[in-house]
Amino acid sequence: MSQAKRKPKPLGARPNGAVKARQKKPRPESREEKSREEKSRPEKREEADREEKPRPQKSHEEKSHEEKPAEATPEVDGEPAPPPPEPVEPGPRLTPQKAEQARKKYLLRRFWISGRGYWGRRGDKLALPFTFGLLVLICVNVGFQYGINVWNRAFFDAIEQRDVHTVYMLSAVFLPLVAGSISLVVAQVYLRMTIQRRWRSWMTTAVIARWLASGRYYQLNLVAGDHTNPEARISEDLRIATESPVDFIAGVLHAFLAASTFIVVLWTIGGALTLTLGGESITIPGFLVITAVIYAAITSTSMVVIGRHFVQLSEQKNQTEAEFRYVLTRVRENGESIALLGGEDEERSGIDNTFGHVLRQWALLTGQHMRTALVSQVSSLFAPVVPILLCAPKFLEGSMSLGEVMQAASAFAIVQGAFGWLVDNYPRLADWNASARRIASLMMSLDGLERAERSEAFGRIRHGKTADGAMLSLDDLSVTLNDGTGVVKETEVEIEPGERVLVAGESGTGKSTLVRAIAGLWPWGGGSVDFHADRRLFMLPQRSYIPTGTLRRAVAYPAAADNWTVKKIGAALDKVGLGYLKDRLEEDAPWDQTLSGGEKQRLAFARLLLHEPDIVVLDEATSALDEKSQDKMMRTVIHALPKVTIISVAHRAELEAFHSRKITLERREGGAKLVSDVELMPRRRKRSLIKRALWGSGTRGGRA
Repeated sequence: MSQAKRKPKPLGARPNGAVKARQKKPRPESREEKSREEKSRPEKREEADREEKPRPQKSHEEKSHEEKPAEATPEVDGEPAPPPPEPVEPGPRLTPQKAEQARKKYLLRRFWISGRGYWGRRGDKLALPFTFGLLVLICVNVGFQYGINVWNRAFFDAIEQRDVHTVYMLSAVFLPLVAGSISLVVAQVYLRMTIQRRWRSWMTTAVIARWLASGRYYQLNLVAGDHTNPEARISEDLRIATESPVDFIAGVLHAFLAASTFIVVLWTIGGALTLTLGGESITIPGFLVITAVIYAAITSTSMVVIGRHFVQLSEQKNQTEAEFRYVLTRVRENGESIALLGGEDEERSGIDNTFGHVLRQWALLTGQHMRTALVSQVSSLFAPVVPILLCAPKFLEGSMSLGEVMQAASAFAIVQGAFGWLVDNYPRLADWNASARRIASLMMSLDGLERAERSEAFGRIRHGKTADGAMLSLDDLSVTLNDGTGVVKETEVEIEPGERVLVAGESGTGKSTLVRAIAGLWPWGGGSVDFHADRRLFMLPQRSYIPTGTLRRAVAYPAAADNWTVKKIGAALDKVGLGYLKDRLEEDAPWDQTLSGGEKQRLAFARLLLHEPDIVVLDEATSALDEKSQDKMMRTVIHALPKVTIISVAHRAELEAFHSRKITLERREGGAKLVSDVELMPRRRKRSLIKRALWGSGTRGGRA
């Protein structure tokens, strides 16, 4: 694994005393030099990475999952995953319409690149046996259909001849045929739906694993692409995308076998039809087969012409439905803010507008369904009558028995049903098309993030461990947007154990973005973020996350609720001023809606006291508290965790009293820079926080 892909996963024991001051280390070699060395010494590089990369911890406030390396596959543990497929860009000479068609065609291909893995080496071990069993059942079922068709001929011939014995005998034979056919259909349903369920489970697990890995669920919010509402794509679109293909393949195979079998029956029974026109005789060989093919061609062509907009309308309908669900979810999640601001009318207007789009798409889709229903109904009404009318002349002249007429009518209906399979399933095919493209769009966005993690061509922030006793070092760190736009540039910072550093600056200078880069959530940029080995990092964002469940689970998050006793959790709540909630620790309630903003931030500090990390990052973590409560929180943390290293992002000047150092970011052209380094409290020995001259400031920051 290259250095460009290493993630910060600090954990382990807390500081065991003073750490020797960090010596200035040489400037890291260039990316090109590293790349050449890595290519020439792959085994040593991988061994070094295994030694240097600390074990991951689930102590992050917003991330409870364990990050997997880019090479790990969600389908099979321990086996390297193939790299994501390269995207196919439409040619620049294509018209916008053709370029869109090429994009949609590739999306379907992208879906199958992942979907077919279910039957591959990394897929489900029961996929191939179940699929083979389903195919065998379909073939046997067609054989039973042929047996019932032959029974029709013999039964009606016996009725025509008034052969009582044969009628009773055939009646007895009919029951085993029906029982066998019903058993086969039930077994088909079981295997078909089991394949659908297991395929959906396999793909959902794989997509969710990729979505959650390396913070991609968060990074998708920062990059452009067609991946809005990923939760709807994973839950609904992926369900349709994995159910419909199994139905289609089973239906097509059954239709092909049935058509092939009963076309032979029609040709054998119907023979040739001789017509006299203008005194001349015209003989039509296999007239029943020709009629069945023409009849099916007319109905299928009509369906294709009438339903040619089904795919587009289904895709648009699915998108508007997802947007409607998203709007409703946002109202529920932000109910308190909306209620306090009195924004119900404005929210109602937005909901009505979004729902109006849904209704308009449904109206357009209703028109399509009406036209296809017209074709389908006409076809189903004429199909049983046409073969009887065609066979009537031969029956009346005595060249065809009643049994042959009924057998021909049954065979004609089966052939017509097989040929008309598209008529009955075109709407579902369109719906699958739209859903497969939506889930493939999400896959392509994940592909882009994964390619960026693997490739040295993309600017990525490296993460590793410090070479000496420093708790955290930022070496030549630059933070950019995914398009290369600079946010923070060329930052050289070194923080030792026990230091409490306040990061200040105007709004919009990139302070919170710098925090995300330190936490590993923001991957774009350059340079490196290194942590001391075996140290645990804990984040306290401005908006504290409250999971569903009991209050005890909320306080212990992201660890398990039973990791601490009720008494210890209650003690932590006492320290942060939430002691009045101790009696409700086991209560399962909507705490995210019940607690105020200040109570949520106090609860986050209670988590901090329980987890006892070595380094904590506070991103406006006291913004909802009054000055007195803020001072109490900071004093509590410093007293309970005297050796903890603190990095705070805040605007309040009062917080300077609780920090030993202050660095200031200032917005500059091409990205913000550190322009001052002020030691707020006297230290036994001076340390260089910014190892280079402060660009653009003209002077070094003063020392208090």
